[in-house]
Amino acid sequence: MIFFFFGLSKISFLGFKPFLQQLKCPTFLLYAPLNLQYMFLCLNECACINFFSLFLVQNCQYHPNTHFNLFGLDPYLNTDAGTMSPFEHGEVFVLDDGGEVDLDLGNYERFMDIKLTRDNNITTGKIYQSVIDKERKGDYLGKTVQVVPHITDEIQDWIERVAMIPVDGKEGPVDVCVIELGGTIGDIESMPFIEALGQFSYRVGPGNFCLIHVSLVPVLNVVGEQKTKPTQHSVRGLRGQGLTPNILACRSTVALDDNVKGKLSQFCHVPEQNIITLYDVPNIWHIPLLLRDQKAHEAIFKVLNLQGTTKEPLLKEWTSRAEICDGLHEPVRIAMVGKYTGLSDAYLSILKALLHASVDLRKKLVIDWIPACDLEDATEKENPDAYKAAWKLLKGADGILVPGGFGNRGVQGKILAAKYAREHRIPYLGICLGMQVAVIEFARSVLNLRDANSTEFDPNTKNPCVIFMPEGSKTHMGGTMRLGSRRTYFQIKDCKSAKLYGNRTFIDERHRHRYEVNPDMIARLENAGLSFTGKDETSQRMEIVELPNHPYFIGVQFHPEYKSRPGKPSPLFLGLIAAACGQLDTLIQGSGSQGNLSAKLGNGIAMEKVYQKGTTKPAKVLSDGLYSYCNGVQV
Repeated sequence: MIFFFFGLSKISFLGFKPFLQQLKCPTFLLYAPLNLQYMFLCLNECACINFFSLFLVQNCQYHPNTHFNLFGLDPYLNTDAGTMSPFEHGEVFVLDDGGEVDLDLGNYERFMDIKLTRDNNITTGKIYQSVIDKERKGDYLGKTVQVVPHITDEIQDWIERVAMIPVDGKEGPVDVCVIELGGTIGDIESMPFIEALGQFSYRVGPGNFCLIHVSLVPVLNVVGEQKTKPTQHSVRGLRGQGLTPNILACRSTVALDDNVKGKLSQFCHVPEQNIITLYDVPNIWHIPLLLRDQKAHEAIFKVLNLQGTTKEPLLKEWTSRAEICDGLHEPVRIAMVGKYTGLSDAYLSILKALLHASVDLRKKLVIDWIPACDLEDATEKENPDAYKAAWKLLKGADGILVPGGFGNRGVQGKILAAKYAREHRIPYLGICLGMQVAVIEFARSVLNLRDANSTEFDPNTKNPCVIFMPEGSKTHMGGTMRLGSRRTYFQIKDCKSAKLYGNRTFIDERHRHRYEVNPDMIARLENAGLSFTGKDETSQRMEIVELPNHPYFIGVQFHPEYKSRPGKPSPLFLGLIAAACGQLDTLIQGSGSQGNLSAKLGNGIAMEKVYQKGTTKPAKVLSDGLYSYCNGVQV
C-alpha cells in the first residue's frame, strides 16, 4: 500500500497566517514501507496538491489492479464542519453518506472524480470522542489516558483503518492513499497530529517517509527581493516537532532565483533539485505542467525508491485546458444573490459548478455578487447607493441564482430576486432555500397570500408554505438535518429538469436542509400554475419545482453543485447557463444524455475562469486560478 501524507504547514509565526490562509499552501508527507507503500498528502485547494493527486491516479492507471484512497485530517475540535459559519470556514461540503466535511474534500472529489465518505475526514473532535468512548468502555482500564500515546495511537490507527477502504469504485485492497493534514506549524491543535506522524515516520524508518513542506517566499514589492526567512522559520518549527522535510515547495509570486534556492538549500538542508517553485501562473491548469517541468514527481520517486515502477504523468488534457483558457471571450452574467457574498468560499461548490457549465458551453463566466439584504426596501432608506447598485446588477444579469442558507437575514431580498426573475422571464435557479423562497414568492404574488412564509422565519404565519421537517431535531444542531444522497423521482417526463438529466426516471442528489415545502399547500400551488416535477419516494416531499411557461425557472431542494465535475457539469447548472445564453433549446434538443448534449455545444475542455462585476481589466490572480478585483470579495 502507498500512503501519501501532505501536512499543511504554512509558516511558523502568526503574522503571515491570514495571508497564507488565502494562499492555502500545503505541506506534503509521503511514506512508503518496505512491502506496503504509504503516501500521506496534505491536500488543500492549492493546485500543486491536485497535481500530485492527479499524478497518483494516472500512475494507478498504468497498473489496473492498483487502488487508491484519499482523506483529510483537520485539527479543529469540531466533530465535523456542519455547525461552522461559512464566513469562518467556507462552505460545508456534503458527501453521499451525509458527512458534513471541509470544503477541501469537495476539491478532492471534483479533481479526482471520486466519492468519499465521512470517515475520509478526521478531526480532533472525532479522535478525542473515540478515545473518550473507549475509556468509558474500559478499553484503557488501569491506564492513565494521555495525548501520548493514546491520542497519537488513535490517529495512526484511524489512518491505517480508513486507508484500507478504496474510493475509486474498484474492488480489492488499497495500494495508494492520499491524506491531508490541515493547520499551521506552531498551532497547538496540530501538535498531536504532528507527533503522531513523527512516530509514524520513526516506525517505518529512513527512506520510507518523504516530507514535502510548502511554505511562503514573499516578494517585497518595493525592491523585488525574495525573502527566505519565513520558510527558514517554518522548517525550523517543523524540525522542532520531529519532522525534517525532504522536498520544499515554495509558494511565491515569481519563480525563485537560483541564489534564493541555494540559500534555502543551505539553511533548510534540502538539495536544490528538491526545491520546487509554485509561482503565479495565468490559470490553474498551468500548475500541473509547472510541477512536471520542474520534475517534482521525480524528486518524490527518488525519495521513495519508486523510479523503476512509475512513468511520466499523462497531462495532455491539462495542456489542452491551459492552451484553451484564454479562448473564451463571449460573457454570460450570473447574479449570485446570497447571504454570504463577502466570502466566495461560502459558495465554492456553486461557483465551481457554474464554471464547469459555462466552460462546457464555451462562455466566459461573469459573477455579479449581490448581498440579498441590499435588494430590500430597508436598504433603500439606509443605504440608497448600495440599493441602487444591487438592483442595477440584478437587472443586468443574464441569469439569477439564489443559493441555500440559514436564518432570516436577506430572505426578503432573495424573495424579491425570485419575483424579478419570474415576472421578467429571467433564467432562475434556486437551490435549497432558493427553491423555498421561490415558492413563498409565488404564494404571495399569485395566490395573493400576503403573509405566506416559512416557519423558519415566521413560526406563527397563517400560510406556512415551508415547514420544519417532522423528523428533525429542534434541540441538537449538529448532524440532525436531512443529509446525504436521496432519490428524486420525476413526476412529469416533459419538463426541463427531466430533459436536462437525460430523461431519467429518477436521480440521486445530495441534500442538506431542515425545512421543506408544506405538502398541504401543493394542490393550491399547482392549480395556480406551479409544477412540482420531482418528488421523493413517498411523493410527500417536494424536490424540484418549475414554472412550465417560463424560459427557465427551476428550484431544487437538493444541492446539485456537490456532484458537478470538470467536463461533466451538473445538468441544472448547464441548463441555467444555456438559458442565460439563449441555447437551452439547442441543449435540450440534443440526444438525451448529458454527455452528448454537452458535446453538442463544446468538448468540455477549457479553462475555469471567473470575472467579477463584468470588468475585463487585468485581474489579480489568486492561488486557485480565479480572479478578484479587490472590492473585498474573493472570487
